[in-house]
Amino acid sequence: MEHLIELRRRLMWSIGGFFVAFLFCFFFAKQLFNLLVIPFKWATQWAGLDPHKVELIYTAPQEFFFTQVKLAMFGGMVIAFPLIATQIYKFIAPGLYKNERNAFLPFLIASPILFLMGASLVYFFFTPMVMWFFLAMQQTGTDDQVQISLLPKVSEYLSLIMTLIFSFGLVFQLPVVTSLMTRVGMLSSEALVEKRKWAIVIAFVVAAILTPPDPISQIGLAVPTILLYEVSIWSARLIERSKERERLAREKREAAEAAAEKAADASST
Repeated sequence: MEHLIELRRRLMWSIGGFFVAFLFCFFFAKQLFNLLVIPFKWATQWAGLDPHKVELIYTAPQEFFFTQVKLAMFGGMVIAFPLIATQIYKFIAPGLYKNERNAFLPFLIASPILFLMGASLVYFFFTPMVMWFFLAMQQTGTDDQVQISLLPKVSEYLSLIMTLIFSFGLVFQLPVVTSLMTRVGMLSSEALVEKRKWAIVIAFVVAAILTPPDPISQIGLAVPTILLYEVSIWSARLIERSKERERLAREKREAAEAAAEKAADASST
């Protein structure tokens, strides 16, 4: 019962933090959406268009309301993630040894930082690039062709940018996951090197699934994934060297303690 009570308390803190963050994001939903439209304005400048004439539409009366709800939920989860992760850590920490807690804590800090790095890459680079690619498909009306203009729906634009942020944020967790698996002995740097060719293929397949059907965003996700895989190999090697140094130091300490005990027994006899 004590574990269930502790779990309930952690869940209440997590849900409460998410609810407060959700209300905050919903109150500023329009401002947040306008903030997310800024990369679209950059794309219009790249395409040689007037960024002040950017227009998004919604075709159902309730569409923009539910778009704001989705945006508030996404923003609330991002804001509340440090609190949720902290509650999860506090729940499982009593069952870990001290060295396990010390090993787990840096990854808990690195995870949101890497997610924000991936989200920043999407916001400042890949979203403008993707929107510029789509804007380039517009067609100017003449005597021989009709006018074709891009008028994205608010829900579809939010889904696009949320998909990109989630995809890049998830991919940027690769060094964290591989480092944790290496530390607990489930993975090694040699295994990562051996599977490098498969990792490159899987990176492009996953990028094709998670991103919109355009080559720019697919390559843009696959290339950082491959680079992060190389970072994971380097991180795994550092962890293995650190574990080897700890093992040698422990063996040396145990040998010294055994020698001291042997010397004490010899002196007593």
